[in-house]
Amino acid sequence: MEVIIERACGMDVHKDSITACIITPKGKEIQTFSTKTVFLLQLIDWIKGHGCTHVAMESTGVFWKPIVNLLEAESIEFLVVNAQHMKAVPGRKTDVKDAEWIAKLLRHGLLKASFIPDRNQRELRELVRYRRSIIEERARQHNRIQKVLEGANIKLGSVVSDIMGVSSLDMLRAIADG
Repeated sequence: MEVIIERACGMDVHKDSITACIITPKGKEIQTFSTKTVFLLQLIDWIKGHGCTHVAMESTGVFWKPIVNLLEAESIEFLVVNAQHMKAVPGRKTDVKDAEWIAKLLRHGLLKASFIPDRNQRELRELVRYRRSIIEERARQHNRIQKVLEGANIKLGSVVSDIMGVSSLDMLRAIADG
């Protein structure tokens, strides 16, 4: 099979460790790194030191995100690959074999990357999702307050349009003060 990418790195990414395999015309080298930032920086330096132009990794939860952020900052091409495509291959049982297999597939151009939006889009998505979760939590708290009031036979919702409005809160403070 024809080699398309001369210097490639395959990674098997987990919560606490990354097994990386670099394949170059001179051979292969495998190392395991911790996922703490200082070790991720060492991983990037190791990749750059071997002159790797492309990196591929399985998309495992959110564990790929810090690595992609660093690769992106160094302008190293990366592919985050759907783990389902990788698991279809029999006989791979260890992280080392996984990393080596990913590197080999990458070198021969046989990997299909998952869509990863650019960094600004990823940050905006994260912010919007967080905002939505805060809004949903606020609605849950309002519903709990309404339920407690109804349980105490305080029909505030029948008198005002918003039980968390200014006049509603004044009425609740007055009730609490006796």
